[in-house]
Amino acid sequence: MEPIVNIDFLGNGQFQGEVAQMIQTNQLNPGMLRPFIAVDPVTGKLGAYVSIHKPGTDPKKQENYSVIQINSGATLRREEWQQLDEAILGIAEQRLTGVNDLISRGLVYNLGNAMGTTVLESHTVGDAMEAELTMDGVTRSKGDRPTFGTTYLPIPIIHVDYEINARVLAASRSLGNPLDTTSAERAARKVSEKLENMLFTSTTYAFGGGTVYSFVNYPDRVPVTLATYGQWSNPATTGANILASVLAMKQASINNLHYGPWVLYIPTGYETRLDNDYDATTPGTTIRERIMKIAGIQNIIVVDHLAAHNVLLVQTTSDVIRIVRGMGLTNVEWQTEGKFVNKYKVLTIQVPQIRSDQNGKTGIVHMS
Repeated sequence: MEPIVNIDFLGNGQFQGEVAQMIQTNQLNPGMLRPFIAVDPVTGKLGAYVSIHKPGTDPKKQENYSVIQINSGATLRREEWQQLDEAILGIAEQRLTGVNDLISRGLVYNLGNAMGTTVLESHTVGDAMEAELTMDGVTRSKGDRPTFGTTYLPIPIIHVDYEINARVLAASRSLGNPLDTTSAERAARKVSEKLENMLFTSTTYAFGGGTVYSFVNYPDRVPVTLATYGQWSNPATTGANILASVLAMKQASINNLHYGPWVLYIPTGYETRLDNDYDATTPGTTIRERIMKIAGIQNIIVVDHLAAHNVLLVQTTSDVIRIVRGMGLTNVEWQTEGKFVNKYKVLTIQVPQIRSDQNGKTGIVHMS
């Protein structure tokens, strides 16, 4: 049975979903939902502990965490949490090709308080002021000022539930076997796929006065007609046709006052086509290599979730696209059903934010 992916929303003081409700009421602290069993160094007895990150410090350094004993129980040992975390991080690196590329380019806006942020408010700035050309410098120039527009982005919590049977956990400990992380890996895969879909499929998510758009349904994107040049997978479409279509996309971005650098996203069905020779007169030069010679194109990325015969040219700057991130993929313990079933969640607080200037111009060109 496939795990069910849930998306909860926070926006403009509203919430939708159980996890969003807990965040809205400030009851959700990831560290408090990751209790582990450990030995008290003083008494030598087993107890339940949590590791809490100190606000404002580097979360990658162990010394920036405080270990606190709690009164409630714990199910997993610390090393078992580490096994689950390693499993979901491996899946995240494997599946999030488009999202990870944006993150690697530094196109990230980190929320200072992911749990307390209910909506991300941002502003666009309109053009203002004009330079005057005079001989004496006395004539007053136009004294207007910039105008500002406000946009709202709902903050989604993407999560999938899974469970670990208490008998299976006890058996793995008694036999000395590693914890079976299959369910955690599957949950992480589904969360990762949902995040990738939010960037490359036609689904929109509206809540709290704002909307999450993708590259292919963003209202201000610049359209280019694929049929003018031919579908890339068609053998009759030459390397020169494909090159011409990419150049047309680049020109469309320039006409929209966005001058690069760019990344070209292509669907899976076009990947091997780009490995063909560009033409018979230039053997050893593939279509891919010829496209990469276009000034300003930094990479060609194959996206499995991009629909067939859709190509995107995206200016990779923060005024066009960034990943708003409050929490990476995280395992938390959610609840216990009786003595034998322990419930867990893989969740993340991340959302793509696609942006335009106040004139509706953006650096996203969509050919279909």
